[in-house]
Amino acid sequence: MDKWDRRFMEMAELIGSWSSCYKEDRHVGAIIVKNKRVIATGYNGAPQGITSCVDKHECMRQKIGVPSGTRQELCYAVHAEQNAIIQAARVGCSVEGCTLYCTHQPCVICAKIIINSGISRVVYKDGYPDDFSMQLFKEADVLVQRFDSL
Repeated sequence: MDKWDRRFMEMAELIGSWSSCYKEDRHVGAIIVKNKRVIATGYNGAPQGITSCVDKHECMRQKIGVPSGTRQELCYAVHAEQNAIIQAARVGCSVEGCTLYCTHQPCVICAKIIINSGISRVVYKDGYPDDFSMQLFKEADVLVQRFDSL
C-alpha cells in the first residue's frame, strides 16, 4: 500500500461520516480518483427531497428484517459508489480509467454500475456479504483490492 492509497481511503472514511444512514456501521464513503486527483465523492444517503433514515429515526431495512447483502432496493439510501458516479456525471467528468476508493466492498448493483462506468480499479476496506459482485469484477477485469492487504 502506498501513501496515496492510505490518503484516499482516509478521505473516503471522512466522506462516509456524512452518511444519513440510521445504522452507524453502514456509514459508507466513496471517492473517485484519477492521476492522484479527486474527481468526485459520495456517501450513502437518501435522494434529494427524500427524508433520510436519520431524520426518520429508523432503518427501514432493520424494521422489516432485511438481511445484510440482500434486497438493496429496499432502502431509502443511494449507495456511496452510486452517488460518487452520479456526482461526476453531473459535473461532466469522465470516470473512465479511474480508481474508486470505498469504505465497504461494493454490492452487486454498484459493481454493475462501476463496471459500466469504466472505473478500472476498486479499493475497499470492509467486506460485504456479496460474492457475486466480486465475480462480476473479476470477469470484467476490474482490479479489486482490499485496503488492508495492499
